[in-house]
Amino acid sequence: MRFVFVTIIFCLLFSVFLYPAIGQAKPDTSANNAVLIEQSTGRVLYEKNAHDKRSIASITKIMTAIIAIESGKMDEMATVSKRAVYAGGSSIYLEQGEKMKLKDLVYGLMLRSGNDAAVAIAEHVGGSVEGFSYLMNEKARWLGMTNTEFDNPHGLDSESHYSTAYDMALLMRYAMTNDLFKKITGTTTYKASTREYAWRNKNKLLTSYYDYCTGGKTGFTKKAGRTLVSTAHKKDMDLIAVTLNAPDDWQDHIGMYEWAFDTFNMTSILKKGEKTYQINGDEKITSGFINRNVTYPLDDQELEKISKKTFLLEQGSQRDQAIIGKTIFYLDETPISEVPIFSGTQHRTKDNLFTETASILQRMVGLY
Repeated sequence: MRFVFVTIIFCLLFSVFLYPAIGQAKPDTSANNAVLIEQSTGRVLYEKNAHDKRSIASITKIMTAIIAIESGKMDEMATVSKRAVYAGGSSIYLEQGEKMKLKDLVYGLMLRSGNDAAVAIAEHVGGSVEGFSYLMNEKARWLGMTNTEFDNPHGLDSESHYSTAYDMALLMRYAMTNDLFKKITGTTTYKASTREYAWRNKNKLLTSYYDYCTGGKTGFTKKAGRTLVSTAHKKDMDLIAVTLNAPDDWQDHIGMYEWAFDTFNMTSILKKGEKTYQINGDEKITSGFINRNVTYPLDDQELEKISKKTFLLEQGSQRDQAIIGKTIFYLDETPISEVPIFSGTQHRTKDNLFTETASILQRMVGLY
């Protein structure tokens, strides 16, 4: 009997080594609310109560930063008010009447989470905290953050200041398309022109815990708990993770990232270039042009579940149209990507015009 038992155990162990499990199990986060998305497509890879409205603490400052950056005032000097100095909470220790370049305030906001910097930014860009909060909410609506309300630029607790894990991922996805924001959030240390010491980023994923981290923002209040937004890059994939009220947020984010990088790959589903299409399934052929490669994060089994449908304008109405149709891709019958089809004739005309112009310029400068 003992021999049989040992044999069974041996066979089970052997089978584990011979046929290992494919990929890792989905992460089990400590967070009350969490979401993980792929940046270029916005695909949600993991979620946990991602649409619940919660207090968000200082990850609010992502919105404050991107509005400041887009204001075009980054080289202007802002004057620090009494309201800014007495904002409370985390601080970069501004003094009333002090002048600091808006760019330096944004670095202090993002790296050291200065609430005083947040108020100084809001007053300089929006005229007042209330005026800036209006700008924040207008931006949130424009981005599709439908479960979000801001009433301050720093994230200190308020009944009328809240968001969701998913909405904050939408915000970070947008912000990361801005080169200056991307640079600031990915900076480990920064020295303002009016300071004798450098600020070190509070985001420990970036500074020490996770080699693939590219940026993010921390947050904490007693009501919100620990909140964290972070970004990471590996294997041609950019990910955004958000956790709300997460006691073990550093490990939550690392766990989500490692699971996603192990499970998904950026997979080509359409290459750019000239294509030919049949019209309404008959023998008539028309040409079109796809102006970009289309990739999507897929696991090993999902590629077989991708399908597509192409919709073209009637041939007579295609004449002189820049866009003659579209291709929609589906994963398990759910639309995941829509790609415009440009007129192949117009594309060739533009290419020929570029070639002819280049030839003229080359002859003008004596290259022929």
